[in-house]
Amino acid sequence: MNASTLMWGVIFGSIGLGFFVYGKKQNAIIPLLSGIGLMAFPYFITNLYILILSGIILIALPYFIKL
Repeated sequence: MNASTLMWGVIFGSIGLGFFVYGKKQNAIIPLLSGIGLMAFPYFITNLYILILSGIILIALPYFIKL
């Protein structure tokens, strides 16, 4: 793990915490699950480009999927 992977993990984890809190307060399942995913996936992905791509996809999910 290098510094850039760690930095992106912290950024995506912070955004994930925001999604998690929003989803919990609004009882919205997609932002809640997206937030959990954003907080958890940096621990499992070591490739920087896949990490960034996965983070962008998880951030965009609540915008495109409305339940």
